[in-house]
Order: sequence, then C-alpha cells, then structure tokens
Amino acid sequence: MKKIVLGAGILVVIVLLALLTWRYNTKSVSPENSIEYKEKNLEISVYYNRPFKKGREIFGKLVPFGVTWRTGANEATVFKTNTDLLIDGKKLPAGKYSLWTVPNEGSWKVIFNRTIPNWGIDVMNNGKAARDLDTDILITEVPTVNSPKEFEQFTITIERAGDMLELILVWDKTLVAVPMSSSVQ
Repeated sequence: MKKIVLGAGILVVIVLLALLTWRYNTKSVSPENSIEYKEKNLEISVYYNRPFKKGREIFGKLVPFGVTWRTGANEATVFKTNTDLLIDGKKLPAGKYSLWTVPNEGSWKVIFNRTIPNWGIDVMNNGKAARDLDTDILITEVPTVNSPKEFEQFTITIERAGDMLELILVWDKTLVAVPMSSSVQ
C-alpha cells in the first residue's frame, strides 16, 4: 500500500512540474501583457499574450484566413470595460469579455464573447479556438490596413482618435482599428 501511495505522490509531483515548465516556456515565447486606458470615469483594460513573428508568414499562414483566432497566444485575450461602449452602432455592455478575431485578407471580424475560457484553444478539439459561439455578445467587421512598418511582436493598444477611441491590433504589416465610443467622455 505504501508503494502505491508513494508512486501516486511521485506521479503527481512529476505532472505538476511538467505543467509548470510548460507554462513557463509558453510565457517566455509569447509574454503576457496588459494595457489600460483611463479617461475621466472610463476604464478599459486588455489582457493578452504577445507572440513574435520570428520570420514566419503570419496572416493567411500561421493565423489562417477565415478561422477564429484567439487574438494572441496562450490564454484567451480578455477585454474589460467599466462603461457601456458603442462599437459599430451596437452596444457592448460594461463587463468582462473574451476577444476573438476572424482575420481575412481585406477585413477582420472582431468578436466580444461573454465566456472566458482558461486557455485560448481547445486542446481536445484539434487546437481550434475555444470560443463558444452561443455566448457572442457583439460582432463587428473592420477593414485591414497595410502598415509600412513591420511589427515583430503582436500588439494591442487603445488610442483616442478625435471623438472616438480605437482598439488597435497590429502584427507583421497588418493593422486593424476598431472604432469605439462611450457616453462617458
């Protein structure tokens, strides 16, 4: 009996060490980042992981066209707002959402979903995005912009553009800007 308990204990320690090593290695390749935008009573934050280009062809290859992407690496990207926002004339209620995209050559669908999975992909489903389509709150489509500058690391920012805010996603030579507005300015 002692051998079984000892063997089970050793197995648990090995599994925990393997999981910790795996998590550390994925974070070193695609480090986590968070951004915050604050203006008066408006607070928006985005938590995401930032993969590197490393000479790879990104959109259409590493990130296929027409397929849901977790919009970063590792965990699902999380978008949080303390105030209702208007995106493409549609209301995004204050709250916490997972952020997904479906890249295409000339435009991207940007999706806010109320379910936030622990990991951005479903390892039991061939590594597909772990997005639950039934819990999509808002979907908008925005055009892509070809950037003259190449961005080595995936980057998300929030910038003021006149009366609007823009959620900007950029990687390689592709830039996407999602216009947003809030009643709190």
